[in-house]
Amino acid sequence: MKQPTKAIICAAGLGTRFLPQTKSIPKEMLPIIDKPVIQLIVEKVVAAGVTDIIIVTREGKTVIEDHFDHNRALENTLIKDGKNALADQIKAVADMANFIFIRQKGDLYGSAIPVLNAMNLLEKDEPFFVFFPDDYFRSDIAWPIQLKEAYNQTGKSVISLVKVDKKDADKYGMAVIESEVDEKTFKLGGLLEKPGEANAPSEYASVGSYLLMPEILPIIEQKIPGKNGEIFLADAINLLAHSDQVYGRSIDGVWHDTGDKLKYIETLVDEALHDSRFAESFEVYLRNILK
Repeated sequence: MKQPTKAIICAAGLGTRFLPQTKSIPKEMLPIIDKPVIQLIVEKVVAAGVTDIIIVTREGKTVIEDHFDHNRALENTLIKDGKNALADQIKAVADMANFIFIRQKGDLYGSAIPVLNAMNLLEKDEPFFVFFPDDYFRSDIAWPIQLKEAYNQTGKSVISLVKVDKKDADKYGMAVIESEVDEKTFKLGGLLEKPGEANAPSEYASVGSYLLMPEILPIIEQKIPGKNGEIFLADAINLLAHSDQVYGRSIDGVWHDTGDKLKYIETLVDEALHDSRFAESFEVYLRNILK
């Protein structure tokens, strides 16, 4: 089967939940210790074999483009100061993939619009990844690789799932599970948006990572409006599930949502406790302040 070589990262959001911080620093550039969250996603996407990364942005976000470009002055200064390892690390960021930046266009809004804007850059016979840089997993096996494993198993579109408490079903798009392929992979009947505990069709929520077949593109092109007139990717996935097949993969790993203030703090704590550079000292610090 055709393997995905392209990924779309949707980075046109305003990040209003993190104002005033995000007035000048895009939410995608919020640091997870010493790397912006969008870089963590790019690293794992590249590990899954992606070579072309399309980042859909808006005005005021050129810092993202700068981050994934070479900074010769900085590189040369680091080398001059004998910090060769750090210089190599900075160079590697720019060399990870072929980065393509486009601005989100038009008067339409919604999670499907970045895909619509990037459509001309996609192959018509090749699956492609879509990521929202609020969401990522800390996992032993990169979660894009897990999505690709499920795609190679089913030959169809696959979305990432995470198990949640049903009392939180009013916060997520919940998966309608038709059948079980294995303990981690499910055939889906669609997604039910924020149904609440009583109406939750399963314990699995859809989070912002997708490996989609090109068959979804004509559906997105129809620009079918959803709630508030926005064009949602979840709606297109629902229509695809009715006309074709869509699968969900329960990701092995710890899911982090960096678009929420409390969950962002939790992300930093979790990452620090699993980073060999800081884990031991940070754990001692936490135990001391929690006494």
